This record gives sequence, C-alpha cells and structure tokens, in this order.
Amino acid sequence: MAWAYGAQSMVARHTGNLTAAYTYAERGAAAAPAGLVRAQLHAWALLPTLAQQGRDREAAAALDVALTELEAGPAGQAPGRFGFDEPELALHQAEAHLTLGRTEQARTRTEASSAACTLGTPGWAAATLVLAQAEASDQPSDAAQRALDVLDRVPPSRLRATARTRLERLRGLLAARPAEYVADLRERLRTLPPPVDASGAASA
Repeated sequence: MAWAYGAQSMVARHTGNLTAAYTYAERGAAAAPAGLVRAQLHAWALLPTLAQQGRDREAAAALDVALTELEAGPAGQAPGRFGFDEPELALHQAEAHLTLGRTEQARTRTEASSAACTLGTPGWAAATLVLAQAEASDQPSDAAQRALDVLDRVPPSRLRATARTRLERLRGLLAARPAEYVADLRERLRTLPPPVDASGAASA
C-alpha cells in the first residue's frame, strides 16, 4: 500500500499536480512500516515533492527520517523491485538539492551515488545525468560529455524513461550554452530512437 501511494505521488508530481503528489506521499509515509519502506517513501515521494514546493525545512526533515530509517532498518538494504539503498537515497537527495538551487550539494551527492553504482547500470546513468544537470550552468562541456558517456554505454533499448527525461532536461539547460560537446549531444539526442517503434517493439 505504501509503495502504491508512492507511485501515485510520483505520477502526480510528473504531471505537475504537487498538491495531489504531497497528499499521496503523506499517505504512503503513514502506511509504511519502519525501516526500508519508510526510508523509501520519505526519500522517493515526500522529499522531491516538498523540494518542488520550495518547502526547504520540511524537505530536510523528510531526508532526516529517510536517513534514520535506512540506517535502523532491520532488513538492511534489500535488493529487488521494492528495495532501496544508500546510492538511491543519495540520488533523491541530490535532485532535491538541485531543485532547491543548491548545485554544489547536488554534485557531492550525485558523485557519491554514481561511485557506488556499477558502470552502465540504470542507477549509474541516473546519477551521471543528475550530475550533468548540476554542472550545466558553469561546466557545460563536462555536462554534455557525461551525457554522451551515458548514451555510449547504455543502448537505446535499455535507456529508461527517467533517463530520457533527464536527458531532455539537460538539453534545455544547455540550449543557450554553445560549449564543446554540446552540439554533439544535441545531435545524438535528435537521432535517438524512440523507446518503442510503431509496432510496439523496443528500439534497437
């Protein structure tokens, strides 16, 4: 139930309905048992919603709960669909920092998240693309190069929708920054195959 509320919160946040996103996140956090699940609901649902609403102090409180629950969870850091771990928490923390305009803190947390992930995995790609967003304003060449590295290492058929969303956000951030590699990234994104073709088959 907690995970389902969290998913509803994520969808509402994606569509821009932050009021509904917060309501669902609160319900999910209230339904979550102590430990891993409660950590996930606070980091994955409450934290990003509060950050997007500009509620800095409450976002910090949600992060504190996530950190405490993850550390105290008797099940440890369980793998799998409903699993949650420190690299993922660091990623959510970084995106919250980025939303609140704290790029240096975002860089620190994405670097920690990326370093703990296996190269080429979805977690690594997510952390790398968030780091690129944090670098876009003052290191556009580095940001573009990181994104190109993701596209080189992850085939289009294995590029998650969230990675595509982060790539599009990065393209927007780099639009007015004519630096090295930015034009290359723009071209790679222009020719990136869609997730599925007209028949519903995954892109090659």
